[in-house]
Amino acid sequence: MADKGKKGKAAAPVPEDAPPPGNPKPEDKDQKPKKKEKSVQPQDEVGTRKGCRRYKWEFKDSNKEFWVMGHAEVKLLSLGCLIAAMVMFTGSTVHPLLTLIITMEVSVFCFFFIIYTFAINRYMPFILWPISDLLNDLFACIFLVGAIVIGVKSRTSMPTPYFIAVILIGVAGLFALIDICLQRKHFKGKKVKRNVLIPPPPREKPKGTEKPPEKAGEKPPEKAGEKPPEKAPEKAKDKGKGGKK
Repeated sequence: MADKGKKGKAAAPVPEDAPPPGNPKPEDKDQKPKKKEKSVQPQDEVGTRKGCRRYKWEFKDSNKEFWVMGHAEVKLLSLGCLIAAMVMFTGSTVHPLLTLIITMEVSVFCFFFIIYTFAINRYMPFILWPISDLLNDLFACIFLVGAIVIGVKSRTSMPTPYFIAVILIGVAGLFALIDICLQRKHFKGKKVKRNVLIPPPPREKPKGTEKPPEKAGEKPPEKAGEKPPEKAPEKAKDKGKGGKK
């Protein structure tokens, strides 16, 4: 009898407890997120570098160009000669224009030295730095020659320190002249573009798009899909037309 009571549908199997969705598998914990690999950049160009990577490359390249081409050495020698001349002038009376020219050139040389050393010029491409440096050397040479002339004419007798200071000013002007010759390397292999300001010729229209000239008295052809304009309704004829008054 007990077996007969057990007849019927078989009991459904009990489902196993599914793992909670929030708990990750132990294999996922072992896998660490991969770091982004840095893109390979060319050594001779900036490429797509940004931020600190770009500044490091610009800093190295600017200093390499500044020191290898000889601009840094020449500027340092000129700066040292001008500072030594200022020290020599301390024990004697000097024309005010002479001190003004020396201090001005010292400040300008320091400015260019800082600009090239910290690669500031690479972030200001709207300034033509080789041309500006060339003009600076040219004017420095002219001003320093003028300072020598003023220093010689302003004194009837020159003591030894004063004479040495005048010679140092001349040496600084000579180094500025040498720097002008070094600046020529920047302009080698670069040709001046001609006819830059001349506007380009107007474009010719294709022959198929030209419209035939309209003759006098002819109406332009109607476009497809457009209805002809409706005529205004004629005025009603006079009632008495043709009749007797």
